[in-house]
Amino acid sequence: MTPASRFNHRYLVLAVATFCCFLWGSAYPIIKIGYEWLNLAADDTASQILFAGYRFLGSGALLLIFAGLMGKSLWRFSGREWASLAMLGLLQTTLQYVFFYIGLAHASGVKAAIMNATGTFFSVLLAHFIYRDDRLSQTRVLGCVIGFVGVVLVNIGKPGSGVDAQVSMLGEGFIAIAALVLSLSLIYGKHLSRTIDPTVMTAHQLTLGGVVLLLLGEGLGGSVAITTVASGALLLYLMALSAAAFALWSFLLKYNPVGQVIPFQFLIPIFGAGLSALLLQESIMEWKNLAALVLVCSGIWLVTRPSPSQRR
Repeated sequence: MTPASRFNHRYLVLAVATFCCFLWGSAYPIIKIGYEWLNLAADDTASQILFAGYRFLGSGALLLIFAGLMGKSLWRFSGREWASLAMLGLLQTTLQYVFFYIGLAHASGVKAAIMNATGTFFSVLLAHFIYRDDRLSQTRVLGCVIGFVGVVLVNIGKPGSGVDAQVSMLGEGFIAIAALVLSLSLIYGKHLSRTIDPTVMTAHQLTLGGVVLLLLGEGLGGSVAITTVASGALLLYLMALSAAAFALWSFLLKYNPVGQVIPFQFLIPIFGAGLSALLLQESIMEWKNLAALVLVCSGIWLVTRPSPSQRR
């Protein structure tokens, strides 16, 4: 690869990764708006899961249609490959979003966006044990500590109230668990993309995971009624968001080292917090929210910056 092509490649990765993070960041306020428009109460877990099922089943269907129009093989997999796709769907779509949707219903969009940034640190720790050329260093450990200080800071309530006064296991706790599950599934998806086309892989995992969410939500007695054009358009946007972001991110992970792609996830809390403040009229100008964003982003920069030998 020539210097010019490497330059263009870096800017292409930057553009695609930034677009994916913008889409994921926009999900925080859009989902909460969807809860309001569809009259889904914070404790109506069954309907929230059903809502997620509609979203991801639709996302998978959109990607399957797109992949089919592109002439890709959609169904020729071995039994082992189907089992791997099912496992990925259960992890990346079903399990992650059960935790994510419930957590988002019990936390503000700003706090959820920042809590989800813990996924970057989980990815760094997992990479240490999976990839021999991606070990932890003192700088990375320091970055993890600074980032988690930011995560704790955003959960501090009024002076003297203590962290526990503002932390909910069903809210911030479930968002953090969702981030861990996503980190595991992205690394697993990178492994599968070696033999399965990323678009087809993403389409099937979204479809399979969405079906499980749909059945789970229905079985628990959930109810979602799309009765207006606005609510239908919102659901369609969430479907397209997932289809585009996960497919593009899978391509990035397939053709680039994890350590060169994961750093861009620091943009998700930035977009998520900013869009939540804009669309939900949530407060982002409090000193603790701004300080937490700075700490989280600083921590991720320390974790992901290249070593001196890599820069040379």
